[in-house]
Amino acid sequence: MQHILRGLAVNPALPPELVDRLIAVADADLADSLAGREELSHAQARALAARDEDLAVRLAHEGRLTAADIDPTARPLAALALLDRGEGPLEWARSFAGSPVVEHREKLAACPGLPDDVVTALAADPDIAVVAELALWAGPEQADRLARHPHAEVRSAAAANENTPPAALAALLTGEGMPPARHCLVCDREPIPFVHDPHCPRRDCSLPGGAACDGTHQSTVHTTHIRALANPATPAEAAARFADHPSTLLRWMLAARPDLPPALGERLADDPSPGVRADLAANPAIGEPLMRRLAASGDREVRRALARHPRVPLDLLAELADADAAGSGSGAEPPPRIAAAPPAELREPARSSRPGPRRLLARRRDLPAGTRDALAADPDAKVAAAIASHPGLSEDRLRSLLHRHGARVAAGVAANPDTPPALLEELARWEPRARRALLAAARHPSLPPRTVTVLLADDDHEVAEAAAAHPGLPPAVMAELVTNRVADHLSPTRPS
Repeated sequence: MQHILRGLAVNPALPPELVDRLIAVADADLADSLAGREELSHAQARALAARDEDLAVRLAHEGRLTAADIDPTARPLAALALLDRGEGPLEWARSFAGSPVVEHREKLAACPGLPDDVVTALAADPDIAVVAELALWAGPEQADRLARHPHAEVRSAAAANENTPPAALAALLTGEGMPPARHCLVCDREPIPFVHDPHCPRRDCSLPGGAACDGTHQSTVHTTHIRALANPATPAEAAARFADHPSTLLRWMLAARPDLPPALGERLADDPSPGVRADLAANPAIGEPLMRRLAASGDREVRRALARHPRVPLDLLAELADADAAGSGSGAEPPPRIAAAPPAELREPARSSRPGPRRLLARRRDLPAGTRDALAADPDAKVAAAIASHPGLSEDRLRSLLHRHGARVAAGVAANPDTPPALLEELARWEPRARRALLAAARHPSLPPRTVTVLLADDDHEVAEAAAAHPGLPPAVMAELVTNRVADHLSPTRPS
């Protein structure tokens, strides 16, 4: 029954009075589902927030609660969630800055628009986790100062902050003009040199596996470099120094940078790590010659990444599609190059003698009618499966797809917004069962109410839950389900 109630809880057609009744008897799982309702009223949000602080935090983050709804003493995390939205009173921020609970100060440090006096207090906090959190989110001036903090953990956080000035980020990478850090989390806790056992048996130890310090804070510095290389505000010339670094992770971060100079791309194309080359293949900064060079490598991970490149030449994409490097799922989005192609460029893949390009084109959902209908008549089952959910297909074409390809296209037909109710009913009764088609039919807005009601009893809980969430479920059935839930909640526990 619980899966039915979860579906009912998110059903947009559930009358407000039934929502109220469910809130009154909901357990934690059902309350969580109810909190996700788009139509949740302010009063209903308040009622859910009063039950549990986790729900109050969620609802505050989503803007469904106001400062008047929250007692910061009773619900401190919900109050901090509202501050994180920039909506809580500044008095709350000043109060939390002096909280004895480190978690509260740490969450406060991530909030935007804090008063200067609060920022100053957080920057001097005795717990380094609070200062590091501030460094991660601070504005340019404060981030610049924290990038030079004596603790390496704070510097590492500043390296990930896009507000940190480029000069400071470059210094964090190169060390030039930057005084060495004096502390890290490792040497704060252990005599050095120390390397943390990845399988440390100590239950009270919070150091990550492999954390190490020999006086140079090497593991924290390595993390700092990773973060700075991933930061788009870091100057390209500073990042370029890591092209030949022995760390695969650092080269990986470099390969993904959109400001990668062409010469570095050529060097990274020979990198021994497939992950580095795959990120390079997906990088919008690389040009056609390098794309073709990477495609020739034959590495599947690299070729899959290349198929997602927004400027990959269509002839190369056709080769990748034939090799299935672009994926073949009928529900997948088209590659960016296909999705953005103007109408004139669609003719080439539409007329291809190879099924791969036709399959990729069939994933688009804005094809001209002639192209759409031609692909619906395609003899290749994967092409047919990809086009089956395209809007605008007539009932005759949808039935023809099912006649020719059966279960391979059933899910796509069931998901098509133009599939008529009668055909949806047939799909819901299909034998042998086509689970994906049945689930898609259960979610289809045109499914007749009588069939929606029947699917409530389906043995597959996911199908039944989708039926319970269907706005076409008759109101009388909804009321009966809620009444049963209330009755179960009020009935005395039977002795075992």
